Amino acid sequence: MTTAIRSRITGTGMYVPERVVTNHDLAQRMNTSDEWIRQRSGIAERRHVDGSETPMDLALHASRRALDAAGVGPDEIDAIVLATLSPQHEFPGTSFFLHHALGVPEIPCFDLRAQCSGFLYSLATADAFIRSGQMRRVLVVGCEVHSTGLEFTDRGRDTAVLFGDGAGAVVVEANPDADDRSGLLAIRMHAQGEHGKKLWIEAPGSSYYPERFTQEMFDAGAHYPRMEGRFVFKHAVTRMPEVLRETLDAAGIKQDDVDLFLFHQANLRINEFVAQSLGIPPAKCPSNIERFGNCSAASIPMLLDEVVRAGRLRKGQLVAMTAFGAGFTWATAIARW
Repeated sequence: MTTAIRSRITGTGMYVPERVVTNHDLAQRMNTSDEWIRQRSGIAERRHVDGSETPMDLALHASRRALDAAGVGPDEIDAIVLATLSPQHEFPGTSFFLHHALGVPEIPCFDLRAQCSGFLYSLATADAFIRSGQMRRVLVVGCEVHSTGLEFTDRGRDTAVLFGDGAGAVVVEANPDADDRSGLLAIRMHAQGEHGKKLWIEAPGSSYYPERFTQEMFDAGAHYPRMEGRFVFKHAVTRMPEVLRETLDAAGIKQDDVDLFLFHQANLRINEFVAQSLGIPPAKCPSNIERFGNCSAASIPMLLDEVVRAGRLRKGQLVAMTAFGAGFTWATAIARW
């Protein structure tokens, strides 16, 4: 009888730019305040690139730290899956520039666009590759540079204050030890495309003819993020508990047995609402949004790396990772460390 292959995370890494941008800094550029931002999002500061770093650079630092933590070299990975909603260029994907910088062999790489749920979607992809036996070791990266695409004016303040730049990475490997219970236990993903325009960047886009981008679009700010905040909040606090419960059931795990719940760091108020609705104590819900803001696909792997390196997630413990993002997308992954 063949034993099913299970994948596990063997190394984590994160990286953020050195430049700290506080709420007070943003208040110099638009009609906002530290109190207003903290009250609505829980964010005090975030990191922005200063022009010397590209998305690939952030991803490279995070990837090297994850590879070092896993004790493997770049030549030992079988694929790179990179989640982002802020690509370095229109094409090819950011993963290709990371591929070159890491100096890996001619292994496959690709970008995955599922916005704030992108890391969990990518984790599921790596898990499927490994479970099928096609690959033994996959590098999964979440990487975002938001700051160069935000509107730092009164018109754009509702979204501009939320986002930061950063990258997180994990090494996912096949677990060869049948007696080792660690690994990814269950992952569940969902999407609802009818709400795609509730949180989006409209232009440039190939759907426009004869030009993908016009002066009128520029003047209207169509190249900046737009969000119907209350609508997004309502759906996030509904969908996140749903998919968390679904994944717990799939894994055969009781909620009380989970040691840490890592929620996507989009808005502290969303996460507090979700935790309270499920009866999860604050001590089990670590957060770093107050320091880094919303780093979209990078948020969960960044937080995961922090709790691992701080010793808050130890061998044998259970962690649940849940995200909600544009699309709409939402997902949960549960792992035994």
